[in-house]
Amino acid sequence: MSVQVFGLPVSRGVAIGRAVLVASSWVDVAHYFIEADQVGPEIRRLKAARDQVCREFEALKLDVQGDTPAELVALLDVHLMLLHDEVLASATRQWIEERHYNAEWAVAAQLETLSRQFDEMEDEYLRERKADLEQVAERLIRTLAAHSGHGDASALGPVVSCEGDVPVVLVANDISPADMMQFKGGVFRGFVTDVGGRTSHTAIVARSLDIPAVVGARDASRIIRQDDWIIIDGDAGLVIVDPSPMILEEYRFRQRQGQLERDRLARLRHRPAVSLDGQRVQLLANIELPSDAAAAVEAGAEGVGLFRSEFLFMNRGGRLPDEQEQYEAYRDVVIALRGLPVTIRTIDIGADKPLDRMSLSELRHEHSLNPAMGLRAIRWSLADPGMFMVQLRAILRAAQHGSVRLLVPMISHPGEIRAALDMIERARESLRRDGIAFGDVAVGAMIEVPAAALMLPIFLKHFDFISIGTNDLIQYTLAIDRADESVAHLYDPWHPAVLGLVASTIQATRAAGKEVCICGEMAGDAEFTEMLLAVGLRSFSMHPSQLPAIKQRILRTEIAALEPQAALALVGDDPRAIWAAGRVRALAAIAQVA
Repeated sequence: MSVQVFGLPVSRGVAIGRAVLVASSWVDVAHYFIEADQVGPEIRRLKAARDQVCREFEALKLDVQGDTPAELVALLDVHLMLLHDEVLASATRQWIEERHYNAEWAVAAQLETLSRQFDEMEDEYLRERKADLEQVAERLIRTLAAHSGHGDASALGPVVSCEGDVPVVLVANDISPADMMQFKGGVFRGFVTDVGGRTSHTAIVARSLDIPAVVGARDASRIIRQDDWIIIDGDAGLVIVDPSPMILEEYRFRQRQGQLERDRLARLRHRPAVSLDGQRVQLLANIELPSDAAAAVEAGAEGVGLFRSEFLFMNRGGRLPDEQEQYEAYRDVVIALRGLPVTIRTIDIGADKPLDRMSLSELRHEHSLNPAMGLRAIRWSLADPGMFMVQLRAILRAAQHGSVRLLVPMISHPGEIRAALDMIERARESLRRDGIAFGDVAVGAMIEVPAAALMLPIFLKHFDFISIGTNDLIQYTLAIDRADESVAHLYDPWHPAVLGLVASTIQATRAAGKEVCICGEMAGDAEFTEMLLAVGLRSFSMHPSQLPAIKQRILRTEIAALEPQAALALVGDDPRAIWAAGRVRALAAIAQVA
């Protein structure tokens, strides 16, 4: 029977596929398809891992002392029995033979299937045997991962790209941004999570992957079963489980229509973004990894307005990238942009983008109760000057290869301004002493907290340009955790305070003769394009996939005709309603003149 699950739409489009359920403790299991000729070797790899775990358990039984509790020996016997169970082994092999899953994925898929069966058992003793199954499966997956090229025994491997015959979608309680980054170019056509908000970093990365996604779907991971056919409607925030043939065909038609629309918009790729009244607008790209640079150029971006450098630091088992590795990554982006400007944001770690546990324990020594308000972004960098110096030197070295702008996140105190600029100057001096070539960089600051917006005149004295991070600015202005679906309805970009801070920052920065850009989610949301143009914004930075739709909106806008209505909306109680009504009147007037 078909079931509907509702959540928050965070990445548009339609995805149709088989559900791959990933419990939170299994999120790092490698997921990739194998070729047909690899089925035999993969099954042999699975058997070899099973045999190795069996030998380890047998050795443990031989090593136990005479005073070892009998229950421990019995537990080992249970685990050995599970490993030797031919029905279990056959079911796991079936995932490899029929779906072409890799061995780790096959074990995790079968575990999820059996876990549901154990949960439904009436006998309490039998239900508790689920823990034994999980322990055996974990040991087996770790053994497989330790002897593969797809990860180590602790991380359990990344998601890698391969083509398969069966489309799959990911269903989980939650997915960290670091894990989401591993899905770039991967096998999943979409994803659903129980938790999350529209502007959580997980949602942002989903949009950057340009795949349909629904978050905050509450009980999705408990309602959906492994291998269910599901539809993800990223426009409506709807997940349909076990759809009827009629519904399935309807959504397949919508998929085809969506692709036709993307193809049509792609034709605007090399057309300049100029409004109907001749206003030139700069469209830049947000990227997470050096490999994203090519997509930005291909999409017609006029540069990179935000390179989120923190993703170079994630999924590394606690080993931070050294200066040479960072330099090469930044250099590759600068060269790929072929002379176009590249804005590199210094590491923005914290909140919902932590490093892995090893790095946190080594570098922070504690766990913050409220990471969004704690040691993050520039605070984190200034607290670890050695790490910060390494990054600054790498960025300055990369600047010799092209136009580089250095962006400092989440500054809110004059002391932080002085400390950050001092560190940049010290990095220059250290490179001079070492005789290492480097280039000039423009230095900018992100406006992400109300304090920064309110002390903008001080920022404009010290920085060359301003970038508005609307995601955090909204979060901190309204005291709303943007990753918490329980307060998602209160996260409102149209709030008078938010619009007032954004508009005043744009207008004051331009009045001072300096550049201002928005790199938050508002920049890539067509609902806000005209409003932002009307209050003076002329530089937008977004994911490359969003560029065509925003460019189309700019090409159809007469900015001067909308400016009076924007001014009214900024002083009203309900900016959204005032803007919507005035926009309709303005467009009607333009149509009459035409």
